[in-house]
Order: sequence, then C-alpha cells, then structure tokens
Amino acid sequence: MREITVPPLDAPPLVGGLADAVFEHAERDPGRVALGRADAAGRWRDVTSADFRDEVLALAKGLLADGVRFGDRVALMCRTRYEWTLFDFAIWTVGAQSVPLYPTASAEQVRRTLYDAGVTACVVEHEDHVMTVGSVIDRLPLLKRLWQLDAGAVAELVAAGAHIDDEVVHRHRRAVTPDSTATVIYTSGTTGRPRGCVITHAHLMFETDTVAGRWSPVFRARPGEEAATLLFLPLAHVFGRMVEVAAVRGRVKFGHQPVLRTGALLAALAAFRPTFFLAVPYVFERIFDAARRRAESEGRAVLFEKAVEVAVRHAEAREEQAFGLGPGPSAGLRMRHQFFDRAVYTKLREAMGGRVRYAMSGGSALDRRLGLFFAGAGVTVFEGYGLTESTGAATANPPERPRFGTVGRPIPGTTVHVAADGEVWLHGGHVFSGYVGDRGATEAVLRDGWLATGDLGSLDGDGYLTITGRKKEILVTSGGESLSPVRLEERVRSHPLVAQCLVVGDGRPFVAALVTLDQEAVDHWLSMRRRPRPPPERLVRDPALEAEIRRAVVAANTLVSRPESIRTFRILAHPFSEERGLLTPSLKLRRRAIEEAYAAEVDALYP
Repeated sequence: MREITVPPLDAPPLVGGLADAVFEHAERDPGRVALGRADAAGRWRDVTSADFRDEVLALAKGLLADGVRFGDRVALMCRTRYEWTLFDFAIWTVGAQSVPLYPTASAEQVRRTLYDAGVTACVVEHEDHVMTVGSVIDRLPLLKRLWQLDAGAVAELVAAGAHIDDEVVHRHRRAVTPDSTATVIYTSGTTGRPRGCVITHAHLMFETDTVAGRWSPVFRARPGEEAATLLFLPLAHVFGRMVEVAAVRGRVKFGHQPVLRTGALLAALAAFRPTFFLAVPYVFERIFDAARRRAESEGRAVLFEKAVEVAVRHAEAREEQAFGLGPGPSAGLRMRHQFFDRAVYTKLREAMGGRVRYAMSGGSALDRRLGLFFAGAGVTVFEGYGLTESTGAATANPPERPRFGTVGRPIPGTTVHVAADGEVWLHGGHVFSGYVGDRGATEAVLRDGWLATGDLGSLDGDGYLTITGRKKEILVTSGGESLSPVRLEERVRSHPLVAQCLVVGDGRPFVAALVTLDQEAVDHWLSMRRRPRPPPERLVRDPALEAEIRRAVVAANTLVSRPESIRTFRILAHPFSEERGLLTPSLKLRRRAIEEAYAAEVDALYP
C-alpha cells in the first residue's frame, strides 16, 4: 500500500479561537473541576471551570494593560507548570501568539528564537532565566517586557489590568479567527538550525478535537469516574501543547508535573491518579525498569520475568484475535494472566496511581515488546507519529485494533502517502502554515498542501504505518551498504543498563556503536552483585558489564543482515547531555555533534 486516506470526523471550525472553550465551559458548567494545581506542600487542589476562566480573564487584562497587542508574540520559558497554561490561554484571549522556549535553552538559542520570531514580551520562570535573557537583550531590539513567574509576575499583571473592562478583552477574543496564528513552535534541530513552525488556532483545534474524538475511550472516564491526565511533557514541545489544548477543549481534568525524574514522576502519578497520560517512550521504559529493579530488590526477579512473558503472550494473542489471525488467549494463558494480574500487574498500575487504563506514546519509536507488556498488564499504550509541522499526531493506533510496533493509521481527516523513495508525506487540517521568515525551507517541505516529512516508512495492507528512519540519517558504509540506524539503536537501548546508543559507520568499512549507561540501573546492577561503584572510566572497562552490553548488541543484530550489523562498540563513561549540545531539548540525539565530540573514540573503533 502506498497511500491511505481516513475521512474527517467533523467539518473544520468556521469561527473562533482556542480561548473560547475556556469561557464556554465556564458558562455551561462553572463548578466542573477543570484542572488540578499542586500547592507548595505538593497537595493537589481543584480549579473549577469558573476559577480558571476568571484567572485567564484577569491575566488577559494585565497583558493588555502592559502593552501586549493583537498579533504580538509573547515567549514562554519555564517548566511544565500551571502558569504556562494560564499564560497560553490569556495570550490567545487577547489575540496574541505564544512562542515556547525550552527552560534549558542556552543564551544563544534564546536569542536566536526571540529574534527570529520577533518576540516583544517574554515570560520566564526564575532568576537564572532572567540572567539568560538579560545576557542577550541588547541584541533583541523588539523585546520590551520581561516577566518572572517566581517574582510574582501573575499577581503583578492582574493588578495592572484591574481597571480594564471585561468587554475590552472579549472584543479581542472575538476578533480571533481559526486562521489566526496561535503559536510559533521551533523544531528540535536534530539535523540543522531549528525553524519556527507557524501553527494556527484551526490547526490546534483540528488536531486536538480529532484525537479526543477518535480516541474517546482514552479521553472519557468510566461511569462514576472523572477523566484526568497528568501533563509532564515539556510544553515547549508540540506534543505537550497538544495534550494541554486537548484537555481543555475535551473537558478533561489535568495537572502539571515539572520534574521528569522517575521517582518524582511516579510520586506525582500516585498522588494525582490520572486515568490516562501521554508520554514519550523514555517514560514507559523508565516505569518498566523501576518495576523490574524493585522486583529484583525484593527477590522476585524470576516471578517478574515470568509475568512479563505472560503479559506479552496474552497481549499478542489478543492482537492476533483482533485481526482475525487467532482465537485469542487460551484457557491456560488466561489463568496464568489472572494470577500475575494479582501478583504483579496490579502493583505496576498502583505505581501509576491505580486508575490508568490507557496511555499514548509519541516522539520516537516504542519497542513492540514493551507495548505488548503494558497492554498485557492492563495499560494499553497507543503509539502514534507526528511532527511539529503536523501539530502533533498525524497517525496513531486505533483504540479497537492497535498493532504494536507500528505508529498506527492516519488520524481522521488525514492522508498518508509513501513516496517512491520511502519518504512519508502527509496531508490534512493539521499541516502547518510554514516556517517563520524562511520561504525557501517552507517550499522545500510544503508542496501543494502536502508535507514532506523527511521520515522513511511503509504502509502495510491494513494501512498501518511503520517508521523506519530519517532520510538524512541513512548511513552508507564504504562497501556501499545502506542502512537506517534507528532500529539498531532502539533495540540496544531496550537493555536496562543502556541509556543511549549511537550507531556510526557512514563512509566506514563496517557498522559500530557508541553506548552510554543508565546510571541508576548500573547502581542497581552493582548493588545486586554487592560490588562497590568504581570510577566511570574504570567501570566502562568492566568485563561483566561489557558482556551485558554485548548481549544487547547481539540481540539488536538479529534484526538486520550481517553487513548491517554492529561489529564492535565502545561504552562511554558519561551520557550524552543537552548541556554539552549532544541532545536536543526533547532528548533526541544530535548525531553530527556527538560524532565530532567523540571523534577519537569513533576512530578507535576502526583500527
């Protein structure tokens, strides 16, 4: 199959903007709990639709009082917290446009984005961010205002706008149309300079309403239960913004979690008790690894591994049944599954708050076996695919028939086409308007309404898409062998001791890999063997550790032919980090930067 089109659910909106939902929901059901907000002690308190509307309205007045005008661009630089959502909807209420910045962005990255987007005002989280912006402010002639959240920016703006009449704000809100620009989101820049994607109100409305409508089992609660989700993805990333808008428009209670460390995230999930969440594969990997380490520490490692195998087999049998390829789980498998549900799976679900039944995954590929495990354990993870340029998800696994290991079928209103060279092209109401100030780059990817994604993929006979790599990341060895490194990297990374893997070999005689270690997992591995932790430089030469990583490499090599396989590898003493410029803010590898930083190590792989 080369192309598939899925009809839209509804006609596109003809009037209005994103902020309208805040005011409409408050009018219809003012007492409904719209958000959860954690206080300084970590206790969650409810925010009703009416409360949120009043806060948005008051902040919108403050923005107008402080000089923000219709069409102005306002940057947001902070972690995932309540105030980001408050500012987003206040900015949209007055017809301005938000420009997200990653809270870890360097001064030069901040300068480039603020200058490129023509930002006139900026919201930052704390003093360090003020210093970052301040260090480049002399090169930002359009930037006139800087507000700091931790210094009382919200209260300051609310006080400044107290004299403005409500109707002034509503006149601005009613002037917003679906084709008005809502936000400019910058790409991660894995293969070049980040570019600002112009996303309209219509793009976000189409995307979020489609996803919430088609995946209604995810976004709706059981009888007697309220739907709720915890947002911990960076709001500077399109996936996080999609979740934010979908929750508001879909009337789903949601809260914010600013720290993504496994311990902090699991504690927040247990306290907030969501019914679903959306995440990147890294989160599911860390939840699984934490469960496995806990089982090993309790002397239940064998039981856990048996439970994993039963969960995978049970989910696989149900998947085959859904596609008419098998009778479903056998009676014996069902009995074993019930036993492990009580002994293992329930504990996993309790660690996520006890109410999670569904999750959605995007950003990179989720390992098929991991997806099967979660489904077998009672949490179905629907994997999807999209880009900043497609306002988030363009495909996702349908709730009634997920095919694990694929990124699913097109969301309603979308056409997916696979070109002759394997490149994936997209068409639909979520495809962006273009890049800010870069007509050449826009014309290179937007062709008669079609988005050329730069990703390689294939469609199976049922219209499910599998992503196989990036056109710009194809390696060609000196022997002429072409391969996409992604599958190999993902399989090596599935080993619990591995944090990252970069496959190299472009222009070289064979394929090799650089591997970094998961420090928490290594600490657990050493403690289970009652061994002290040696210095990193000595640890990476440990024969037992090297044997573990070799097993991961051998397992990955089963996916490819001999010429495509990893012949040798090097374990690095320190992980790739964003601070060193080796990862994007969304944790994707900057391949060229890594190969330059570790040029000596790469050369040593080819004696």
